[in-house]
Amino acid sequence: MSTAPAAPDPRRWLALGVIAVAQLMIVLDASIVNIALPSAQRDLGISDADRQWVVTAYTLAFGGLLLLGGRIADFVGRKRVFVIGLIGFAAASALGGIAGTAVLLYAARGLQGVFAALLAPAALSLISVTFTETKERATAFGVFGAISGGGAAIGLILGGVLTEYASWRWCLGVNVPIALLAAWAATRVVRESKAEGDTKYDIPGAVMVTLGLVSLVYGFTEAAKEKNPGQSTEVQGWTDPTTVGFLVAAVVLLVAFVLWERRTAHPLLPLRVALDRNRGGSYLVFLFIGAGLFAMFLFLTFYFQATLGYSPLRSGFAFLPFSIGIIVGAGVISQLLPRFGPRPIMLPGLTSAAIGMLLLTQITADSSYWLHILPSLVLMSVGMAAVFIPASSTALVGVGSHDAGVASALLNTSQQVGGSLGTALLNTLYAGAVTTFLTEKKGSPADALLSGYHTAFFWGAMMLVLALITAAVLINAKKDDIPSEGAVGVA
Repeated sequence: MSTAPAAPDPRRWLALGVIAVAQLMIVLDASIVNIALPSAQRDLGISDADRQWVVTAYTLAFGGLLLLGGRIADFVGRKRVFVIGLIGFAAASALGGIAGTAVLLYAARGLQGVFAALLAPAALSLISVTFTETKERATAFGVFGAISGGGAAIGLILGGVLTEYASWRWCLGVNVPIALLAAWAATRVVRESKAEGDTKYDIPGAVMVTLGLVSLVYGFTEAAKEKNPGQSTEVQGWTDPTTVGFLVAAVVLLVAFVLWERRTAHPLLPLRVALDRNRGGSYLVFLFIGAGLFAMFLFLTFYFQATLGYSPLRSGFAFLPFSIGIIVGAGVISQLLPRFGPRPIMLPGLTSAAIGMLLLTQITADSSYWLHILPSLVLMSVGMAAVFIPASSTALVGVGSHDAGVASALLNTSQQVGGSLGTALLNTLYAGAVTTFLTEKKGSPADALLSGYHTAFFWGAMMLVLALITAAVLINAKKDDIPSEGAVGVA
């Protein structure tokens, strides 16, 4: 006896509006906090070594728990987890907005990441199950993708406005009314759905990978800390026992995670998904890109405000060409991909992005934005558009339907984890370069900051070069191999 297909949800487009608002909030949060960070650092007395935790506390929790969050949404109920994620994100944002200490701000950012790890995969899954007709689903994912691409630009401007005319705290507080309104609307227009079958979770795997990544970032941070605060600018360095201890713990935990995933019956990360040549290459590319780009935003923000004297609002507008370049470039690349395939597009794109990052190693205390910084941003944005679209597609090459969700989530996890590790590592290298300059060359503090920026941008470029090498060696998918529906980024 055949069963008639379920009728389309009559409120599906209203549901898409609610899901799009939630996605916009997640994307806004990433860029809005970068613009606010210099003000927050001054207000809370955060050291240069520790300021990266405002970024990495969020990205680590988000990336480390994203796969688990997707499983929870599937089994508990996607609508229920979506609403819980929104309410939790609102609460964590409120906590960050009133934080009186750096530690409380880090904790709030980590909580935001935890609830974002529930919210983002639930939103993606809801679109998949709400829009069952191919054309409508393509339209829905197109709206979702446009929000993901354009939301960062809105966040840059909004972050500048709020920081300059209100307070950096409102860059977190603004999430509260948005999230609560979206949660209220979701209870009325979003239809519940959940996966059938086994509902076991890989909790040990989630704990090991998250603690391993936190230990790795903490090890990087310890290396950048001052050895004798207030007495000298010398940092602890890579051979300090605390640094070594955390790095060793990270290696042990991450190796244990891989071994556990090989033997457990319900793996958080089925290794068959990551060990495919094209898919694994895509994840590594996104890992290296995340490492380079997250750090670029961090250090260029401080360069704009601390060295060039830009206001937060002007800093936001200064980044705008980067977001516009990605949006425009993505439209062009999506038309070229079916014609040329991924590799011929990705390699020139990564080359362009690496050159743009290397140009930033030449900035000075009075560099022209229009003649020096803008060309770098354009080269990077166009290059990134030429990577994001093809790599999102190759992440699903040859994957079975039962693994499509985890394959897409792993792509986003790679970017978030890369951002965490890259921000921590490059901030450590930045601090070391500043200390070395002040100690050995006896230069001015302003010159020392420039030396730190140059070091960070150089190693950021090397991250992009590693992505280029990875794509050249591992990505060999042809245009006919590309699935009709690629992975969709969550942030």
